[in-house]
Amino acid sequence: MQDKKKIGLVLTGGGARAAYQVGVLEAVSTILCEAGWAPEKNPYDIICGTSAGAINATALACHVDDFCPGLQRIVHVWENFTAEQVYRADSLGVLRSGAKWLSLLSFGWLLRTWKTNPPNSLLDNTPLVSLLNRMLNLPRLDAALADGKLHALAVTASSYTAGKHITFYQSEADIDPWVRTQRIAVRSQIGVEHLLASAAIPLIFPATPIFCEGRREYFGDGSMRQVAPISPAIHLGADKVLVIGAGRLMEPAIDQSVNAQYPSLAQIAGHALSSIFLDSIASDIERLNRINQTLSVLTDEQRSKTPLRPIEMLTIAPSERLDTIASRHISSLPLPVRMLLSGIGAAEVRGAALASYLLFEKSYTCELINLGRKDALAHKNEILSFFSTQDTGVAENADI
Repeated sequence: MQDKKKIGLVLTGGGARAAYQVGVLEAVSTILCEAGWAPEKNPYDIICGTSAGAINATALACHVDDFCPGLQRIVHVWENFTAEQVYRADSLGVLRSGAKWLSLLSFGWLLRTWKTNPPNSLLDNTPLVSLLNRMLNLPRLDAALADGKLHALAVTASSYTAGKHITFYQSEADIDPWVRTQRIAVRSQIGVEHLLASAAIPLIFPATPIFCEGRREYFGDGSMRQVAPISPAIHLGADKVLVIGAGRLMEPAIDQSVNAQYPSLAQIAGHALSSIFLDSIASDIERLNRINQTLSVLTDEQRSKTPLRPIEMLTIAPSERLDTIASRHISSLPLPVRMLLSGIGAAEVRGAALASYLLFEKSYTCELINLGRKDALAHKNEILSFFSTQDTGVAENADI
């Protein structure tokens, strides 16, 4: 009898945009339960996440022994989010981090008194530590891995110290770490520090120290230098992969019928963050599709001589522009944060991309959750086919 195919889940980065993921996950769970799956059954053998997706991935992995109720607890967190749960949004907190940081950028040559204690980031994400400790039950994760209810969990981060992209993975299975150019895998006990590092949006949140390969290194957001976001799931043994994106893959194009204005600082920053968070997953999906098409024309004998193996991939991504949605909710941000972002143009529609990553407010996250539900339901037939026991598959490059 052929072994059951392992299903991998890949959750991408994107700050507050990750609310979309839980809407998709909830709808997928509903579709499967309506098709006869037991509510406590975990559909995913391998769960991989980056940035805010790493937080969702780990929270989900902590509840694989009672899947649907656990997922509802994660949805509840996102439906009731406030920015204060993620970063200091009070006047004093913003002054200590954001205003000080921007001032240092502008007048650093005058502000030598900060030389020994310079600001580390635009915002102080200390509150996120408390939120993660409330959301996660890491001993429960260890038990799920030991009992075989989950094959592997992986989160990614980028080492400012070593200049490498690192995937930290936890599994009871005998999985050798992999090495590629400027990216490696490290077997590790996943902890809060890995999630803080993976979700440390560059310049916005401070780097996180992690003891790695015998020394302390400082890490930032896992989306940086992540050229192959799907690769960890495949290296960990996935035969089928569900990819949940956070923008750009299916959303409508920007209206270019009007004359452009010179970009604001927020518009440039949002563009840079979007290139970090969104472009690599689109490129990786295109790469896999090209490999699939190439392998489909090979004979069985030719395929037996390659390191390729069959895999199936399903991608669900926003059907609406999340930047546009964010522009409708900027007023929900706390006043000190709104004033800070207004100073660089993030309160304008054209600068809303930057705000879309920082809008941890329930008016915004609830709209993204609803969009995720809607988009997943629109893929109901594909979802049922993907999770069926039929052996369907395309191909994957085992060396990506």
